[in-house]
Formats: sequence, C-alpha cells, structure tokens
Amino acid sequence: MGAHAPLHRFTHGSSREALIGAGIGAGLALLGAAGRKFAVQAPTALAGEWDKALALEHKMALGLFDKLREAGPAAHGRRSMLLTQLKHALGKHAMEEENAIYAAMRAAGMREEADALNADHGYVKQYLYELTDLTRDHTAFQAKLAQFRRDIEEHIRREEQELFPRLKQAISEKENGTLTRRMNQEGLKLA
Repeated sequence: MGAHAPLHRFTHGSSREALIGAGIGAGLALLGAAGRKFAVQAPTALAGEWDKALALEHKMALGLFDKLREAGPAAHGRRSMLLTQLKHALGKHAMEEENAIYAAMRAAGMREEADALNADHGYVKQYLYELTDLTRDHTAFQAKLAQFRRDIEEHIRREEQELFPRLKQAISEKENGTLTRRMNQEGLKLA
C-alpha cells in the first residue's frame, strides 16, 4: 500500500501541472489574440481622427489592389492569399464605416448619402464574391479587379473629398472624438 502512495501523488501532481500548463497556454493564447487585434488596429488608431484613419485604410486597401494587379498569370496561389487579405481589410473597414461613420452621418442629417455609401459596400461584397471564383483565370480576374478598383476609387473620392469633410463640420469637436473612439472599437471587433 505504501508503494502506491508515491505513484498516486505523482499522477495527481502531473494532473495539476497539466491543468496549470493548460491554463497558462490558454491565457497566452488569449493574450496573443488580443495583441494581434491591437496590432491590426494600431495603424488606424495611431492615424488620429476618424477621417485620417479611414484615409489611411483606403490607401492600404489600394496597395493590396496594386499587389493583386502585379500577381502574374501563374500566381493563382498568391492571388488567393492577397484576395483573402483584401477581404479582411475591406470587411474590417466596412464594419467601422457602417457601424460608426454612416450611423453618425444619418444622425447629422446625411441619411441619403450614408445609404448610398452603404449600398456601395454591397457591391464591394459582390466584387469580392466574383473575384473568388476567378483566382485561376488571370485575364478575367485582372479585368474584374480593374473594374472593382475604378468603383472603389470613386467611392473613396466621394468619402474623402465630399462627405467626410461635411460630416466633420456638422458635428462638434467632442462628437468627432467620440466618433473616432467608436470607429476604433468597431475595427477591433474584426481586427
């Protein structure tokens, strides 16, 4: 009976150590996920006010368009990877705009403009859906990508040159600060 006691203690100790190790591992995983979220959202958050942050995201998305355009005919794997990155970037960006900026536009009396921009986001999703099926067809992919980029550039132009400046002027400095915070919170959800 005495011989079994040390084995029992060893087994019991190993179980406790395994549980502690699992807990530490889970904690590190959560910390890593939180760190990744903050790292993904950091460029936007560090850009400053909401309009400057969104302009930076627009520039980064156009950079992904450039990389996709440069992917050669045999680079269907690279095209797929870059398209996934573009989908993620645009999804996060859309959440920020739809759940914070466009809502603020509606509250500031810019309902029609916000609804038009929101409708554009539906077409963004359609383009991404169609491009997914074209990653192995370089010629068709590039043609669709070029059309998509033209539409995105027009959407960006309207936001940055017309509508966002109007919104920024229509709300107070305090409301602009609150809007920046809300937009960053929305971005963290998908970062």
